[in-house]
Amino acid sequence: MANYNPKSLKAEEFIHDGEIRETIRYAEENKRNVELIDAILEKARPKKTAEGTTCAGLTHREASVLLACDIPEKIEEMYKLAEEIKLAFYGNRIVMFAPLYLSNYCVNGCVYCPYHYKNKHICRKKLTQEEVRAEVIALQDMGHKRLAIEAGEDPVNNPIEYILECIDTIYSIKHKNGAIRRVNVNIAATTVENYRKLRDAGIGTYILFQETYHKESYLKLHPTGPKHDYDYHTEAMDRAMEGGIDDVGLGVLFGLELYQYEFAGLMMHAEHLEAVHGVGPHTISVPRIKRADDIDPSVFDNGISDDLFEKIVACIRIAVPYTGIIISTRESEELRGRVLNRGVSQISGASRTSVGGYTEEERPHDSEQFDVSDQRTLDEVVRWLMELDHIPSFCTACYREGRTGDRFMSLCKSGQILNCCHPNALMTLSEYLADYASEETKKIGYKLIERELNRIPKEKVRKIAEDNIEAIKNSNRRDFRF
Repeated sequence: MANYNPKSLKAEEFIHDGEIRETIRYAEENKRNVELIDAILEKARPKKTAEGTTCAGLTHREASVLLACDIPEKIEEMYKLAEEIKLAFYGNRIVMFAPLYLSNYCVNGCVYCPYHYKNKHICRKKLTQEEVRAEVIALQDMGHKRLAIEAGEDPVNNPIEYILECIDTIYSIKHKNGAIRRVNVNIAATTVENYRKLRDAGIGTYILFQETYHKESYLKLHPTGPKHDYDYHTEAMDRAMEGGIDDVGLGVLFGLELYQYEFAGLMMHAEHLEAVHGVGPHTISVPRIKRADDIDPSVFDNGISDDLFEKIVACIRIAVPYTGIIISTRESEELRGRVLNRGVSQISGASRTSVGGYTEEERPHDSEQFDVSDQRTLDEVVRWLMELDHIPSFCTACYREGRTGDRFMSLCKSGQILNCCHPNALMTLSEYLADYASEETKKIGYKLIERELNRIPKEKVRKIAEDNIEAIKNSNRRDFRF
């Protein structure tokens, strides 16, 4: 396809409209081509090598064929493969996090977001540093160790200096046994200089949702404000990596445009990052548009069913095997449970999407960005995960040990990252159980830890993990990590 170039730094060349449309046509033509589908599935299957387990991943065209496939037996095969790949790379652990909304002041006119500047009846709020401190302590008292901070785009109310000050405040707070060990950042596209400042502040992953890759729709959905600039927004990850942030997270807001287009664009963006920087997306998020103040999702006519959503998650896992897939509390308990076995590796728990929401006894709705479907406590989510045979992980060791960017990817792609992640997940789970869990959750958790310790293949690693877990049980604090 002329002008399609995954190595280009121009948005319209690595997210090429003509190539996406040709991909959708190709996928539709081959959606029942069993021979091709079998070849794609075989290519994606994990392979054992002398160095470990590897996965080839898929091109955007191959992945789109799987997404278009409507043969029930093949869809079931995809689901089994997605779970196999997830277990090969991430085991049965699920990383826990929570969003922290700093400010909902925003100058953009995004028609799907209640923070748009024309919304005059939403309660506008910006946290002071004392309020940030109170929110963080509330999150620490739940047991959270990893946050994703969120803020609207407003150069007056939310300048980069304010974001950096909030990050510094968050890292400074040590309350009882609580500490936020890693702050991920989800703020508007910015400059290389500002990305360097975020890197120097010690952030984890920089996250930015594309919302939609369809340029014409993008411009209509973002009629005013700096976010209207499609190219600047789409090229943000390249500037972030130029600024030294080597872990970035992609995502689209499913429901704004045709899902086939968004899926192909998302896969092409991942290919672009790999081709240019040698490192694909650290995470991919899969939000769907939800009801919120001033926003009725029914006016957007590209909504997707739960079944189709499940299939999209599985196809992302097969196509981009090394990435972390994130699902938030936008989705219900029932659907979150379904997609855990389709490749999801990170979930939020006890989230509040309002500014200052964690210090309120009742969930406030006057400044929420979207309705929260899963309103369970963190303890309930942790117990639920363990009952489903998953390990809730509060680990942030990779960031703190420098296993980011290409170093993380090389370990992940060879399957070696499990040697670190499995024991770290068990030790951080034991911290949660000792400090925050209900008695019922503790009972289930310690049984799970005992069983999972026996699955650590290296005797030395298992013994160190056992000793540290025992020390944590006895309140002898050790911040040991592999």
